[in-house]
Amino acid sequence: MQIKEGDEFPDFNLKSDDDKTVSLLDIKGKESIIYFYPKDDTPGCTKEACSFRDNINSFKSLGIPIFGISVDSVESHKKFKQKYSIPFTLLSDKDKTLISKLGIKTLIGIASRVTFVLDKDAKIKKIYPKVSPDGHAEEILEFLRQE
Repeated sequence: MQIKEGDEFPDFNLKSDDDKTVSLLDIKGKESIIYFYPKDDTPGCTKEACSFRDNINSFKSLGIPIFGISVDSVESHKKFKQKYSIPFTLLSDKDKTLISKLGIKTLIGIASRVTFVLDKDAKIKKIYPKVSPDGHAEEILEFLRQE
C-alpha cells in the first residue's frame, strides 16, 4: 500500500447509495471510518457490514460516521443496503480511482479488505491492512476508546 498512517487521505468524488456524490471535503471536520470491501452480498462482506450495523449506536455516540466502499455499482449498493438494513453510506469506486490512489491491492477486479480511521483533518490515524470480517467493528471501537 502506498499510503501510511499520518498521511492525508486522498481527495475523492464517489457516488453514494442515495445517488449523491461524496467527497473528502464532505467528511472533513469529524473523525470517520472508511472501509473497503470486495463485493456486496457475499458472506464475508455481509458479515463485516452487519458488524458495523450492529455497532452503529456505539459509533454514533462517538460521532463517527462510517463509509463502506467497493467497486460494485450504486444499484448493487442500494440492494445490499436494503436487504441487510445497513444504516451507513456505501460508495461506489467502480472505476477504481480511489483504490488506485491508495495502492489497495485488487484481485480479479475487486478490492482487498482494508479499513482507514481518519481524524477530523482527514489524516489517517490508523490503517487496518488485513481485515477479518469477524469482530472488526469491535476492534475499531476498542482502538477509538483507547484514545
